[in-house]
Amino acid sequence: MPDTDVRDDRRRVRGLDALELQPRRGTGERSAAETAGRIWAATWPKLAAVALVLLAWQAVVWSGWRTEFVFPGPDRVLPTLFREITTPEFWEAVQVTMRRALTGFALALVVGVIIGIAVSQFKPLRVAIGSLITGLQTMPSIVWFPFAMLLYGISESAIMFVIVLGAAPSIAGGLTSGIDYVSPSLLRAGQVMGLRGVQRYTVLIIPAALPMFVTGLKQGWAFAWRSLMAGELLVIINQQNSIGWALSQARQLNDAERLLSYIIIVLVVGIVIDVFFNWADRALRRRWGITGS
Repeated sequence: MPDTDVRDDRRRVRGLDALELQPRRGTGERSAAETAGRIWAATWPKLAAVALVLLAWQAVVWSGWRTEFVFPGPDRVLPTLFREITTPEFWEAVQVTMRRALTGFALALVVGVIIGIAVSQFKPLRVAIGSLITGLQTMPSIVWFPFAMLLYGISESAIMFVIVLGAAPSIAGGLTSGIDYVSPSLLRAGQVMGLRGVQRYTVLIIPAALPMFVTGLKQGWAFAWRSLMAGELLVIINQQNSIGWALSQARQLNDAERLLSYIIIVLVVGIVIDVFFNWADRALRRRWGITGS
C-alpha cells in the first residue's frame, strides 16, 4: 500500500507539472506573436511612406518638370545607390563621416552638460547667458564656418568647432529644462538621504531629468548632423573621402544619380539615429510611468 500511494503521488505531481508547462508554452507563443505584431505595426507605415515617396518621385519625373539628366527617377537612382554601397570607398566615406559625427557630438555632450548644470544651479548665470543659449540654437550652423576656418584653417578642428556650437546649446537647454521640472519632493527626499555634491546629481537629479534630457540630446544630434554635412561640403580636407566630399564630387561632375544616392544615404542615417532616440525616449517614459505601454 505505501508503494502504491507513493506511485500515485508521483503521477499526480507529473500531471501538475504537465499542466503548468502547457500555459507557459502558450504564453510564449502569444508573446512571440504579440512581438511580431508590434514590429509589423511599427514597420508597415514606414514602408507605405517609402512607397508613396517613390511613386510621387517617379510621377514628377514622368511629368517632364526637369530632364532626367538633371532630375533622374528612382529607376535610375536606386541601382546607382546599390552599386555605391557595394564599394569599399562608400564604407570608407561612411566611416569618416560617422567618426566625425560621434566625436563632435561627444564633445558637444560634455560642453552641454557642464553648461546645463551650471545654468540650472546659478541664477545669475542663467540671467546672463540663458537668452544667449536660446539665440545660439536659432543660428544656422553655416554662419560659423568662415569664422571657424579663420580660427583653425581647413582642418578637422574647424568642423568640430561648428558641431559643438550647433549641438551644445540644445543639449544644455534640454538638461536645464529637465532639472527645472524635477519634483521638489524628490529633492527633499535626497536631502533626507544625505545626497550631496556630485552624488546628488548622479543619483537623483540627472536620472530624474532624463526624459527631457533625451529630447535635448535628440535635438542636439539633429543640429550636429546638419553642421557636419555643411562642414564636409565647405571644408574639404585634402580630398579626404567622406559623405560630404562625395556629394561635392557628384555636384562638380554633374552626376545627378550619384548625388541623389548620397542624399538618400544622409536621409537614411538621420532616420536611423532618430529611431534610436525615439526608442530611448519611449523606454525612459515607460520606466517613469509616463506612458502605459
